[in-house]
Amino acid sequence: MQMTQAQKVEAQPSVVAVSVSDRKGVVKENVPEARLVVEHGLAGDAHAGKWHRQISLLAIESIDKMRAAGAKVNPGDFAENITTQGLKVDLLPIGTRVRIGPEAELTITQIGKKCHAGCAIRELVGDCIMPREGVFARVDKGGVVRPGDLIEVFHVPGGNSHHQ
Repeated sequence: MQMTQAQKVEAQPSVVAVSVSDRKGVVKENVPEARLVVEHGLAGDAHAGKWHRQISLLAIESIDKMRAAGAKVNPGDFAENITTQGLKVDLLPIGTRVRIGPEAELTITQIGKKCHAGCAIRELVGDCIMPREGVFARVDKGGVVRPGDLIEVFHVPGGNSHHQ
């Protein structure tokens, strides 16, 4: 059975939400679009800066696991900048390069992190999945990102593509 063009597009990883906040450690607000700035991160976001964790990504599938456990959570609630769909971001090795939308490019720099004491997210939902399933990236090429943008993994260390 052959897939239709629409089914192929649906199967490609994509952006579910783009989220920003002006403070660290809090849930982020979903926005219709935001600009990724080279070697900085998401314009207007508290986590942006000249360091290796400029952008955070989390899969909606991870959020869905928390929902199944009874948590009332949405994209941005775990302080992730980009919520993805159809891509197991936590399985991408460090050094993986991804393209988001027509312009932006990121390099995965860290998988997971320690949750800091007094984390508002953990207090709100009882758990924080970012330390286990979130990833962080550096912005290599800037551009506007929006919900619905396609995500392409175009370089995986030790290989050249990543299909999940």
